[in-house]
Amino acid sequence: MNKNITDFRQIHSDATIAAKKAVRDFLSNWNEKTGGNEYGEPMYCGFSWVDVKVRSNSKLGKAMLNTGFEKSWERGYLNMWNPADYHGQSMDVKQAGARAYAQILRNHGIEAYAGSRAD
Repeated sequence: MNKNITDFRQIHSDATIAAKKAVRDFLSNWNEKTGGNEYGEPMYCGFSWVDVKVRSNSKLGKAMLNTGFEKSWERGYLNMWNPADYHGQSMDVKQAGARAYAQILRNHGIEAYAGSRAD
């Protein structure tokens, strides 16, 4: 992990933009390929989030908590649910946003992973 990150706000902003774009791109591609449905999204309900291995009392951890991350049930991790703030129910769509968000963090040397589970 990049220990020199003292201001996480810009990284969070870039990651959020990437997550929202990934959601738009996924839905556009899915509707184009499938013809869509009455809900405008794949019908597989679930959740998605980003896990980051970081101590919550570190500088980076504190900065992440200030941008919407929460302590995970798993010790040594913070997480952010639905980082693209997608208001549908499709797990596929939420996964696209979480993967994009996590990738931006990894690009900055932050150990991040997208997780999901069906509802």
